[in-house]
Amino acid sequence: MSTLRDLAEEHTRLRPADIDHLHRIAGDWQLLSDLSFADLLLWVPVDGDGSFLCVAQVRPTTAPTAYLDDQVGRIVGGPEVAHLEVAHRQGRIWREGDPVWYGDVPARHEAIPVRLRTTDGEAGEVIAVVGRDTNLSTARTPSQLELNYLTTADDLAQMIADGTFPPPRHPGETTSAPRVGDGLVRLDAGGKVTYASPNAQSAYRRLGYASHLVGEDLAALHRRLASDPLEGTDAANGILAALRGEAPPRREIDARGATMLTRALPLMPAGVPIGALVLVRDITEVRRRDRALITKDATIREIHHRVKNNLQTVAALLRLQARRVSMPEARVALEESVRRVASIALVHETLSMSSDEAVEFDGIVDRVASAATEVAATEATVGMRREGSFGVLPAEVATSLVMVLNELLLNAVEHGFPSDAETATAEAGSATPATPAPAAAGPVAAEVVVSAHRFRKMLHVSVTDNGRGLPPDFDAERGGNLGLQIVRALITGELRGTIELRDGAKGGTEATLVVPLARSAPDGRSAG
Repeated sequence: MSTLRDLAEEHTRLRPADIDHLHRIAGDWQLLSDLSFADLLLWVPVDGDGSFLCVAQVRPTTAPTAYLDDQVGRIVGGPEVAHLEVAHRQGRIWREGDPVWYGDVPARHEAIPVRLRTTDGEAGEVIAVVGRDTNLSTARTPSQLELNYLTTADDLAQMIADGTFPPPRHPGETTSAPRVGDGLVRLDAGGKVTYASPNAQSAYRRLGYASHLVGEDLAALHRRLASDPLEGTDAANGILAALRGEAPPRREIDARGATMLTRALPLMPAGVPIGALVLVRDITEVRRRDRALITKDATIREIHHRVKNNLQTVAALLRLQARRVSMPEARVALEESVRRVASIALVHETLSMSSDEAVEFDGIVDRVASAATEVAATEATVGMRREGSFGVLPAEVATSLVMVLNELLLNAVEHGFPSDAETATAEAGSATPATPAPAAAGPVAAEVVVSAHRFRKMLHVSVTDNGRGLPPDFDAERGGNLGLQIVRALITGELRGTIELRDGAKGGTEATLVVPLARSAPDGRSAG
Protein backbone atom coordinates (compact mmCIF):
# COMPACT_ATOMS: atom_id res chain seq x y z
CA MET A 1 0.00 0.00 0.00
CA SER A 2 1.36 3.43 -0.99
CA THR A 3 1.99 6.00 1.71
CA LEU A 4 0.11 9.26 2.14
CA ARG A 5 2.98 11.17 0.55
CA ASP A 6 3.22 8.80 -2.42
CA LEU A 7 -0.51 9.01 -3.14
CA ALA A 8 -0.62 12.80 -2.79
CA GLU A 9 2.42 13.35 -5.01
CA GLU A 10 1.10 10.99 -7.69
CA HIS A 11 -2.49 12.26 -7.92
CA THR A 12 -2.46 15.90 -6.72
CA ARG A 13 -0.55 19.14 -6.99
CA LEU A 14 -0.25 19.66 -3.26
CA ARG A 15 2.90 21.44 -2.11
CA PRO A 16 5.39 19.72 0.22
CA ALA A 17 4.21 21.98 3.07
CA ASP A 18 0.60 20.90 2.44
CA ILE A 19 1.56 17.21 2.53
CA ASP A 20 3.54 17.75 5.74
CA HIS A 21 0.42 19.26 7.34
CA LEU A 22 -1.64 16.25 6.26
CA HIS A 23 0.99 14.02 7.87
CA ARG A 24 0.64 15.96 11.14
CA ILE A 25 -3.12 15.48 11.05
CA ALA A 26 -2.79 11.75 10.39
CA GLY A 27 -0.29 11.52 13.25
CA ASP A 28 -2.65 13.09 15.80
CA TRP A 29 -6.18 12.32 14.62
CA GLN A 30 -6.72 9.14 16.65
CA LEU A 31 -7.74 11.60 19.38
CA LEU A 32 -10.49 13.10 17.21
CA SER A 33 -11.64 9.68 16.00
CA ASP A 34 -12.03 8.36 19.56
CA LEU A 35 -13.84 11.50 20.75
CA SER A 36 -16.17 11.35 17.72
CA PHE A 37 -16.87 7.60 17.96
CA ALA A 38 -16.31 7.73 14.19
CA ASP A 39 -14.01 6.68 11.36
CA LEU A 40 -11.91 9.48 9.90
CA LEU A 41 -10.91 9.42 6.24
CA LEU A 42 -8.53 11.98 4.73
CA TRP A 43 -9.64 12.92 1.22
CA VAL A 44 -7.65 15.01 -1.28
CA PRO A 45 -9.09 16.34 -4.55
CA VAL A 46 -7.72 14.63 -7.64
CA ASP A 47 -6.50 17.02 -10.31
CA GLY A 48 -9.00 17.98 -12.95
CA ASP A 49 -11.87 15.48 -12.69
CA GLY A 50 -13.82 16.45 -9.53
CA SER A 51 -13.10 13.16 -7.74
CA PHE A 52 -11.46 12.62 -4.36
CA LEU A 53 -8.72 10.20 -3.27
CA CYS A 54 -8.53 8.68 0.22
CA VAL A 55 -4.91 8.95 1.42
CA ALA A 56 -5.33 7.95 5.10
CA GLN A 57 -7.86 6.33 7.41
CA VAL A 58 -8.21 5.77 11.15
CA ARG A 59 -10.81 3.74 13.05
CA PRO A 60 -12.11 4.60 16.53
CA THR A 61 -11.15 2.54 19.56
CA THR A 62 -14.30 3.73 21.34
CA ALA A 63 -16.95 2.52 18.85
CA PRO A 64 -17.49 0.05 15.98
CA THR A 65 -16.06 1.02 12.62
CA ALA A 66 -18.22 2.05 9.69
CA TYR A 67 -15.80 0.41 7.22
CA LEU A 68 -14.72 -3.20 7.36
CA ASP A 69 -12.51 -2.67 4.29
CA ASP A 70 -9.55 -0.32 4.05
CA GLN A 71 -10.41 2.81 2.06
CA VAL A 72 -6.88 4.13 1.48
CA GLY A 73 -6.12 4.43 -2.23
CA ARG A 74 -9.80 4.53 -3.22
CA ILE A 75 -10.85 7.22 -5.74
CA VAL A 76 -14.53 8.21 -5.77
CA GLY A 77 -16.54 10.83 -7.63
CA GLY A 78 -20.06 11.93 -8.51
CA PRO A 79 -22.91 12.03 -5.98
CA GLU A 80 -20.92 9.91 -3.52
CA VAL A 81 -18.55 12.82 -2.80
CA ALA A 82 -21.07 15.67 -2.88
CA HIS A 83 -20.54 16.38 0.83
CA LEU A 84 -16.75 16.45 0.33
CA GLU A 85 -17.14 18.85 -2.58
CA VAL A 86 -19.27 21.25 -0.51
CA ALA A 87 -16.76 21.27 2.38
CA HIS A 88 -13.84 21.74 -0.04
CA ARG A 89 -15.47 24.47 -2.12
CA GLN A 90 -17.25 26.43 0.63
CA GLY A 91 -14.66 25.87 3.37
CA ARG A 92 -17.21 24.90 6.03
CA ILE A 93 -18.06 21.78 8.01
CA TRP A 94 -20.86 19.82 6.27
CA ARG A 95 -23.31 18.01 8.53
CA GLU A 96 -26.49 17.88 6.40
CA GLY A 97 -27.92 14.84 4.71
CA ASP A 98 -29.56 11.56 5.56
CA PRO A 99 -27.70 8.45 6.73
CA VAL A 100 -26.11 6.29 4.05
CA TRP A 101 -25.56 2.56 3.95
CA TYR A 102 -22.30 0.64 3.54
CA GLY A 103 -23.54 -2.88 3.02
CA ASP A 104 -25.56 -3.63 6.16
CA VAL A 105 -24.08 -0.72 8.14
CA PRO A 106 -25.93 2.62 8.38
CA ALA A 107 -23.58 5.58 8.71
CA ARG A 108 -23.76 9.35 9.11
CA HIS A 109 -21.55 11.51 6.87
CA GLU A 110 -19.75 14.67 7.94
CA ALA A 111 -17.04 16.56 6.08
CA ILE A 112 -14.42 18.83 7.69
CA PRO A 113 -12.30 21.14 5.48
CA VAL A 114 -8.56 21.06 6.18
CA ARG A 115 -6.68 24.35 6.09
CA LEU A 116 -2.99 25.13 6.48
CA ARG A 117 -2.46 28.52 8.04
CA THR A 118 -0.12 30.92 6.24
CA THR A 119 3.17 32.14 7.67
CA ASP A 120 1.49 35.36 8.89
CA GLY A 121 -1.12 33.36 10.82
CA GLU A 122 -4.02 33.82 8.41
CA ALA A 123 -6.35 30.95 7.48
CA GLY A 124 -5.13 29.51 4.19
CA GLU A 125 -7.01 27.75 1.41
CA VAL A 126 -8.64 24.35 1.85
CA ILE A 127 -6.16 21.63 0.85
CA ALA A 128 -8.09 18.48 1.83
CA VAL A 129 -11.23 17.21 3.56
CA VAL A 130 -11.59 14.93 6.59
CA GLY A 131 -14.60 12.67 6.31
CA ARG A 132 -16.11 11.83 9.70
CA ASP A 133 -18.32 8.75 9.25
CA THR A 134 -20.18 7.33 12.25
CA ASN A 135 -21.56 3.79 12.47
CA LEU A 136 -25.22 4.23 13.53
CA SER A 137 -26.02 0.55 14.09
CA THR A 138 -25.40 0.88 17.85
CA ALA A 139 -26.93 4.34 18.32
CA ARG A 140 -28.36 4.96 21.79
CA THR A 141 -29.03 7.77 24.22
CA PRO A 142 -25.56 9.26 24.94
CA SER A 143 -24.16 9.33 28.47
CA GLN A 144 -22.49 12.32 30.10
CA LEU A 145 -19.10 10.93 29.04
CA GLU A 146 -20.22 10.57 25.43
CA LEU A 147 -21.73 14.07 25.35
CA ASN A 148 -18.46 15.59 26.61
CA TYR A 149 -16.50 13.53 24.09
CA LEU A 150 -18.72 14.69 21.21
CA THR A 151 -18.63 18.33 22.31
CA THR A 152 -14.84 18.27 22.49
CA ALA A 153 -14.69 16.48 19.12
CA ASP A 154 -16.75 19.26 17.52
CA ASP A 155 -14.37 21.87 18.92
CA LEU A 156 -11.33 20.04 17.52
CA ALA A 157 -13.09 19.57 14.16
CA GLN A 158 -13.63 23.32 13.94
CA MET A 159 -9.94 23.84 14.78
CA ILE A 160 -9.01 21.57 11.84
CA ALA A 161 -11.19 23.75 9.65
CA ASP A 162 -9.47 26.85 11.09
CA GLY A 163 -5.98 25.37 10.58
CA THR A 164 -5.12 25.42 14.31
CA PHE A 165 -5.19 21.66 14.92
CA PRO A 166 -3.05 19.67 15.31
CA PRO A 167 -0.59 21.82 17.26
CA PRO A 168 3.14 21.72 16.43
CA ARG A 169 4.85 18.64 17.80
CA HIS A 170 7.66 19.12 20.27
CA PRO A 171 11.03 17.45 19.53
CA GLY A 172 11.25 13.89 20.81
CA GLU A 173 7.51 13.53 21.45
CA THR A 174 5.53 10.57 20.14
CA THR A 175 1.79 10.35 19.52
CA SER A 176 1.11 7.11 21.38
CA ALA A 177 0.12 8.35 24.87
CA PRO A 178 -1.92 9.49 26.61
CA ARG A 179 -5.10 8.67 24.70
CA VAL A 180 -8.77 9.44 25.24
CA GLY A 181 -9.46 6.17 27.04
CA ASP A 182 -6.58 6.75 29.48
CA GLY A 183 -8.30 9.75 31.05
CA LEU A 184 -9.84 13.02 29.87
CA VAL A 185 -10.36 16.31 31.70
CA ARG A 186 -12.11 19.31 30.15
CA LEU A 187 -11.46 22.82 31.45
CA ASP A 188 -13.35 26.06 30.96
CA ALA A 189 -11.68 29.33 30.00
CA GLY A 190 -10.79 30.00 33.65
CA GLY A 191 -9.03 26.68 34.11
CA LYS A 192 -11.78 25.06 36.19
CA VAL A 193 -12.66 21.40 35.55
CA THR A 194 -16.05 21.01 33.88
CA TYR A 195 -15.77 17.25 33.26
CA ALA A 196 -13.41 14.42 34.24
CA SER A 197 -13.76 10.88 32.89
CA PRO A 198 -13.74 7.98 35.39
CA ASN A 199 -10.23 6.95 34.32
CA ALA A 200 -8.98 10.51 34.83
CA GLN A 201 -10.53 10.58 38.29
CA SER A 202 -8.76 7.29 39.12
CA ALA A 203 -5.42 8.64 37.92
CA TYR A 204 -5.66 11.67 40.21
CA ARG A 205 -6.74 9.44 43.09
CA ARG A 206 -3.43 7.54 42.67
CA LEU A 207 -1.68 10.89 43.16
CA GLY A 208 -3.54 11.41 46.45
CA TYR A 209 -6.54 13.49 45.41
CA ALA A 210 -9.67 11.64 46.57
CA SER A 211 -12.31 14.35 45.93
CA HIS A 212 -14.18 14.88 42.70
CA LEU A 213 -12.34 16.96 40.12
CA VAL A 214 -15.28 19.02 38.78
CA GLY A 215 -14.95 22.64 39.88
CA GLU A 216 -11.26 22.37 40.77
CA ASP A 217 -8.60 24.75 39.44
CA LEU A 218 -6.43 22.13 37.74
CA ALA A 219 -3.25 24.24 37.57
CA ALA A 220 -3.42 24.95 41.31
CA LEU A 221 -4.18 21.29 41.98
CA HIS A 222 -1.05 20.21 40.11
CA ARG A 223 1.03 22.55 42.25
CA ARG A 224 -0.40 21.07 45.43
CA LEU A 225 -0.10 17.41 44.44
CA ALA A 226 3.40 17.24 42.97
CA SER A 227 6.13 15.92 45.26
CA ASP A 228 8.68 18.20 43.56
CA PRO A 229 7.61 21.87 43.66
CA LEU A 230 9.47 22.62 40.41
CA GLU A 231 7.72 19.71 38.70
CA GLY A 232 4.36 20.95 39.99
CA THR A 233 5.06 24.46 38.71
CA ASP A 234 5.99 23.12 35.27
CA ALA A 235 2.78 21.07 35.10
CA ALA A 236 0.70 24.06 36.20
CA ASN A 237 2.38 26.33 33.65
CA GLY A 238 1.53 23.81 30.95
CA ILE A 239 -2.16 24.04 31.86
CA LEU A 240 -2.05 27.84 31.83
CA ALA A 241 -0.26 27.85 28.46
CA ALA A 242 -3.01 25.68 26.95
CA LEU A 243 -5.65 28.07 28.28
CA ARG A 244 -3.83 30.90 26.46
CA GLY A 245 -4.06 28.98 23.19
CA GLU A 246 -0.55 27.50 23.22
CA ALA A 247 0.40 23.81 22.92
CA PRO A 248 2.81 22.98 25.78
CA PRO A 249 4.97 19.83 25.88
CA ARG A 250 3.79 16.85 27.88
CA ARG A 251 4.52 16.83 31.58
CA GLU A 252 4.87 14.18 34.25
CA ILE A 253 3.70 14.55 37.85
CA ASP A 254 5.06 12.39 40.69
CA ALA A 255 3.18 12.18 43.96
CA ARG A 256 2.90 9.53 46.70
CA GLY A 257 4.94 7.04 44.63
CA ALA A 258 2.66 7.37 41.58
CA THR A 259 3.46 9.00 38.22
CA MET A 260 0.97 10.58 35.82
CA LEU A 261 1.64 11.78 32.27
CA THR A 262 -0.38 14.82 31.15
CA ARG A 263 -0.98 16.40 27.76
CA ALA A 264 -2.77 19.75 27.57
CA LEU A 265 -4.37 20.92 24.31
CA PRO A 266 -5.97 24.32 23.75
CA LEU A 267 -9.62 24.47 22.69
CA MET A 268 -10.11 27.52 20.47
CA PRO A 269 -12.75 26.93 17.79
CA ALA A 270 -13.05 29.90 15.41
CA GLY A 271 -9.92 31.32 17.09
CA VAL A 272 -11.65 31.95 20.44
CA PRO A 273 -10.02 30.30 23.51
CA ILE A 274 -12.82 28.53 25.38
CA GLY A 275 -10.74 26.26 27.63
CA ALA A 276 -8.46 23.29 27.34
CA LEU A 277 -8.47 19.53 26.96
CA VAL A 278 -6.16 17.62 29.32
CA LEU A 279 -5.40 13.96 28.64
CA VAL A 280 -3.90 12.03 31.54
CA ARG A 281 -2.44 8.55 31.93
CA ASP A 282 -1.27 6.68 34.99
CA ILE A 283 2.25 5.52 34.04
CA THR A 284 3.40 4.42 37.50
CA GLU A 285 4.16 0.85 36.43
CA VAL A 286 5.81 2.02 33.21
CA ARG A 287 8.23 4.27 35.11
CA ARG A 288 8.87 1.54 37.69
CA ARG A 289 9.90 -0.83 34.89
CA ASP A 290 12.00 1.91 33.30
CA ARG A 291 13.88 2.43 36.56
CA ALA A 292 14.38 -1.32 36.91
CA LEU A 293 15.78 -1.52 33.38
CA ILE A 294 18.10 1.42 34.00
CA THR A 295 19.39 -0.26 37.15
CA LYS A 296 19.83 -3.53 35.29
CA ASP A 297 21.69 -1.86 32.42
CA ALA A 298 23.98 -0.04 34.84
CA THR A 299 24.70 -3.33 36.65
CA ILE A 300 25.51 -5.11 33.39
CA ARG A 301 27.82 -2.31 32.29
CA GLU A 302 29.58 -2.42 35.66
CA ILE A 303 30.04 -6.20 35.30
CA HIS A 304 31.60 -5.75 31.86
CA HIS A 305 33.85 -3.03 33.24
CA ARG A 306 35.07 -5.30 36.04
CA VAL A 307 35.58 -8.22 33.65
CA LYS A 308 37.63 -5.92 31.44
CA ASN A 309 39.73 -4.81 34.42
CA ASN A 310 40.28 -8.45 35.51
CA LEU A 311 41.31 -9.48 32.00
CA GLN A 312 43.75 -6.59 31.82
CA THR A 313 45.18 -7.71 35.17
CA VAL A 314 45.60 -11.26 33.82
CA ALA A 315 47.30 -9.88 30.71
CA ALA A 316 49.65 -7.81 32.86
CA LEU A 317 50.57 -10.85 34.97
CA LEU A 318 51.26 -12.93 31.85
CA ARG A 319 53.36 -10.11 30.42
CA LEU A 320 55.35 -9.91 33.65
CA GLN A 321 55.89 -13.67 33.60
CA ALA A 322 57.03 -13.53 29.98
CA ARG A 323 59.79 -11.08 30.88
CA ARG A 324 61.16 -13.49 33.48
CA VAL A 325 61.12 -16.61 31.31
CA SER A 326 64.46 -17.51 29.73
CA MET A 327 63.15 -19.99 27.13
CA PRO A 328 62.26 -18.19 23.89
CA GLU A 329 59.43 -20.63 23.08
CA ALA A 330 57.79 -20.07 26.47
CA ARG A 331 58.13 -16.31 26.14
CA VAL A 332 56.47 -16.36 22.70
CA ALA A 333 53.61 -18.51 24.04
CA LEU A 334 53.01 -16.16 26.96
CA GLU A 335 53.07 -13.09 24.70
CA GLU A 336 50.51 -14.72 22.40
CA SER A 337 48.30 -15.39 25.42
CA VAL A 338 48.60 -11.74 26.42
CA ARG A 339 47.32 -10.65 22.99
CA ARG A 340 44.42 -13.12 23.12
CA VAL A 341 43.33 -11.96 26.55
CA ALA A 342 43.68 -8.31 25.50
CA SER A 343 41.43 -8.85 22.46
CA ILE A 344 38.67 -10.26 24.70
CA ALA A 345 39.12 -7.35 27.12
CA LEU A 346 38.57 -4.99 24.20
CA VAL A 347 35.07 -6.38 23.66
CA HIS A 348 34.17 -6.06 27.34
CA GLU A 349 35.51 -2.51 27.36
CA THR A 350 33.15 -1.65 24.51
CA LEU A 351 30.24 -3.41 26.23
CA SER A 352 30.89 -1.47 29.43
CA MET A 353 30.15 1.75 27.51
CA SER A 354 27.04 0.38 25.74
CA SER A 355 23.46 0.31 26.98
CA ASP A 356 22.73 -3.16 25.58
CA GLU A 357 24.45 -6.49 24.95
CA ALA A 358 25.67 -5.52 21.48
CA VAL A 359 28.74 -3.71 20.16
CA GLU A 360 29.63 -1.62 17.14
CA PHE A 361 32.27 -4.00 15.82
CA ASP A 362 34.08 -1.88 13.21
CA GLY A 363 35.98 0.12 15.83
CA ILE A 364 37.07 -3.09 17.59
CA VAL A 365 38.38 -4.57 14.34
CA ASP A 366 40.34 -1.40 13.59
CA ARG A 367 41.99 -1.45 17.03
CA VAL A 368 42.83 -5.16 16.81
CA ALA A 369 44.28 -4.68 13.31
CA SER A 370 46.41 -1.75 14.48
CA ALA A 371 47.71 -3.77 17.44
CA ALA A 372 48.56 -6.74 15.19
CA THR A 373 50.91 -4.66 13.05
CA GLU A 374 52.61 -3.23 16.14
CA VAL A 375 53.30 -6.46 18.03
CA ALA A 376 53.84 -8.94 15.19
CA ALA A 377 57.34 -10.39 14.99
CA THR A 378 58.28 -9.30 11.48
CA GLU A 379 60.63 -6.77 9.94
CA ALA A 380 58.20 -5.88 7.13
CA THR A 381 56.03 -2.80 7.29
CA VAL A 382 52.52 -4.08 6.78
CA GLY A 383 49.52 -1.88 6.07
CA MET A 384 46.06 -2.74 7.38
CA ARG A 385 42.82 -1.85 5.64
CA ARG A 386 39.13 -2.61 6.35
CA GLU A 387 36.48 -2.78 3.62
CA GLY A 388 32.75 -2.87 4.35
CA SER A 389 31.15 -2.87 7.76
CA PHE A 390 30.57 -5.51 10.41
CA GLY A 391 27.79 -3.42 11.93
CA VAL A 392 26.42 -4.08 15.41
CA LEU A 393 27.05 -7.60 16.70
CA PRO A 394 25.69 -9.34 19.80
CA ALA A 395 28.20 -9.84 22.60
CA GLU A 396 28.39 -13.62 22.24
CA VAL A 397 29.34 -13.28 18.56
CA ALA A 398 31.71 -10.35 19.09
CA THR A 399 33.77 -12.05 21.83
CA SER A 400 34.57 -15.12 19.74
CA LEU A 401 34.93 -13.25 16.45
CA VAL A 402 37.46 -10.78 17.83
CA MET A 403 39.70 -13.68 18.93
CA VAL A 404 39.38 -15.27 15.48
CA LEU A 405 40.31 -12.04 13.70
CA ASN A 406 43.18 -11.41 16.11
CA GLU A 407 44.71 -14.81 15.27
CA LEU A 408 44.16 -14.45 11.52
CA LEU A 409 45.66 -10.97 11.42
CA LEU A 410 48.72 -12.00 13.42
CA ASN A 411 49.20 -15.07 11.21
CA ALA A 412 48.88 -12.95 8.08
CA VAL A 413 51.49 -10.45 9.27
CA GLU A 414 54.00 -12.87 10.82
CA HIS A 415 53.82 -15.74 8.33
CA GLY A 416 52.76 -13.93 5.18
CA PHE A 417 55.62 -11.42 5.34
CA PRO A 418 58.67 -13.15 6.91
CA SER A 419 61.92 -11.38 7.67
CA ASP A 420 64.90 -11.57 5.25
CA ALA A 421 66.72 -13.86 7.69
CA GLU A 422 63.80 -16.32 7.74
CA THR A 423 63.67 -16.34 3.94
CA ALA A 424 67.40 -16.99 3.65
CA THR A 425 67.28 -19.81 6.22
CA ALA A 426 64.36 -21.43 4.45
CA GLU A 427 66.13 -21.30 1.09
CA ALA A 428 69.39 -22.66 2.54
CA GLY A 429 67.63 -25.64 4.11
CA SER A 430 65.70 -26.49 0.97
CA ALA A 431 66.98 -29.04 -1.55
CA THR A 432 65.38 -27.09 -4.34
CA PRO A 433 66.34 -23.46 -4.73
CA ALA A 434 63.46 -21.06 -4.35
CA THR A 435 61.98 -19.93 -7.62
CA PRO A 436 62.42 -16.20 -7.92
CA ALA A 437 59.20 -14.25 -8.17
CA PRO A 438 58.51 -12.69 -11.55
CA ALA A 439 59.65 -9.13 -11.90
CA ALA A 440 56.95 -6.67 -10.94
CA ALA A 441 56.31 -3.33 -12.50
CA GLY A 442 57.15 -1.69 -9.19
CA PRO A 443 57.44 -2.39 -5.48
CA VAL A 444 54.26 -3.89 -3.95
CA ALA A 445 53.43 -2.68 -0.45
CA ALA A 446 52.74 -5.39 2.10
CA GLU A 447 49.05 -5.20 2.99
CA VAL A 448 46.36 -7.11 4.84
CA VAL A 449 42.71 -6.39 4.01
CA VAL A 450 39.77 -7.27 6.26
CA SER A 451 36.43 -7.15 4.45
CA ALA A 452 32.92 -7.80 5.75
CA HIS A 453 29.37 -7.74 4.45
CA ARG A 454 26.00 -9.14 5.52
CA PHE A 455 23.74 -11.25 3.35
CA ARG A 456 20.59 -13.12 4.39
CA LYS A 457 21.37 -13.07 8.12
CA MET A 458 24.91 -14.31 7.48
CA LEU A 459 28.10 -12.36 8.13
CA HIS A 460 30.74 -12.94 5.43
CA VAL A 461 34.29 -12.00 6.45
CA SER A 462 37.59 -12.37 4.63
CA VAL A 463 41.16 -11.67 5.72
CA THR A 464 43.44 -11.36 2.69
CA ASP A 465 47.14 -10.59 2.42
CA ASN A 466 49.49 -10.19 -0.55
CA GLY A 467 52.32 -12.16 1.09
CA ARG A 468 54.01 -15.41 0.17
CA GLY A 469 50.92 -17.62 0.48
CA LEU A 470 50.40 -20.99 2.16
CA PRO A 471 53.22 -23.57 2.38
CA PRO A 472 53.10 -26.25 -0.38
CA ASP A 473 52.37 -29.03 2.14
CA PHE A 474 49.77 -27.09 4.15
CA ASP A 475 46.76 -29.17 5.27
CA ALA A 476 43.79 -26.82 5.22
CA GLU A 477 41.78 -29.10 7.54
CA ARG A 478 44.34 -29.90 10.22
CA GLY A 479 47.52 -27.93 9.53
CA GLY A 480 48.66 -24.77 11.22
CA ASN A 481 49.88 -23.60 14.58
CA LEU A 482 47.97 -23.25 17.85
CA GLY A 483 46.44 -19.99 16.67
CA LEU A 484 44.77 -21.65 13.68
CA GLN A 485 43.56 -24.49 15.85
CA ILE A 486 41.92 -21.91 18.14
CA VAL A 487 40.37 -20.24 15.08
CA ARG A 488 38.83 -23.50 13.82
CA ALA A 489 37.51 -24.40 17.26
CA LEU A 490 35.84 -21.00 17.72
CA ILE A 491 34.39 -20.81 14.21
CA THR A 492 32.89 -24.30 14.13
CA GLY A 493 32.00 -24.43 17.83
CA GLU A 494 31.10 -21.06 19.38
CA LEU A 495 30.12 -19.26 16.18
CA ARG A 496 28.65 -22.29 14.34
CA GLY A 497 30.12 -21.04 11.10
CA THR A 498 32.61 -22.15 8.48
CA ILE A 499 36.17 -21.19 7.56
CA GLU A 500 38.20 -21.76 4.40
CA LEU A 501 41.94 -21.10 3.99
CA ARG A 502 43.34 -20.91 0.46
CA ASP A 503 45.88 -19.15 -1.71
CA GLY A 504 44.64 -15.81 -2.98
CA ALA A 505 43.73 -15.36 -6.64
CA LYS A 506 46.52 -12.78 -7.03
CA GLY A 507 48.97 -14.34 -4.58
CA GLY A 508 49.08 -14.27 -0.82
CA THR A 509 46.59 -16.02 1.45
CA GLU A 510 42.86 -15.64 1.91
CA ALA A 511 40.81 -16.76 4.91
CA THR A 512 37.05 -16.72 4.36
CA LEU A 513 34.56 -16.94 7.24
CA VAL A 514 30.78 -17.31 7.16
CA VAL A 515 29.05 -16.73 10.51
CA PRO A 516 25.28 -16.95 11.09
CA LEU A 517 23.86 -13.89 12.84
CA ALA A 518 20.57 -15.58 13.82
CA ARG A 519 21.81 -17.91 16.52
CA SER A 520 20.16 -21.33 16.91
CA ALA A 521 19.14 -22.89 20.19
CA PRO A 522 20.17 -26.49 20.97
CA ASP A 523 16.77 -27.75 19.78
CA GLY A 524 17.28 -26.11 16.41
CA ARG A 525 15.00 -23.12 16.92
CA SER A 526 16.22 -19.60 16.30
CA ALA A 527 17.50 -17.90 19.43
CA GLY A 528 17.43 -14.36 18.06
